[in-house]
Amino acid sequence: MQGELDWKICPEMNTERMNEFLQQTSQAHASEFIVMILDGASSHRSQELRVPENIRLHRLPGYSPELNPQEHVWDELREKEFPNRVFDSMDGVLAQLEAGLPRMAANPEALKSLTAWPWIVSINMNAT
Repeated sequence: MQGELDWKICPEMNTERMNEFLQQTSQAHASEFIVMILDGASSHRSQELRVPENIRLHRLPGYSPELNPQEHVWDELREKEFPNRVFDSMDGVLAQLEAGLPRMAANPEALKSLTAWPWIVSINMNAT
């Protein structure tokens, strides 16, 4: 609930990358209990996911992006970092992400306003 942003930029998204992200997030917040909200992506549903002890996954119903706070984070990122931009290559997009994500992470109050929805806060409070 502190408005922290964890991310991983990778060339593909699969179960292996998701496991790496879960481990990275777990280690970054080793003394915290995390409820992670996920959509129905195959890498989020894999039987091969290795979920660390301090993380619980809460899967959203199918086709419900309006319930996913991450969608608001992406909207904000697109608005602030990619307005009216055309890139010559994927490298340019990645460079903009690598610059923009830390700027977004530096504003925890803005992140909380995007993601700390009452039903999410309620899940987190009840899970600990």
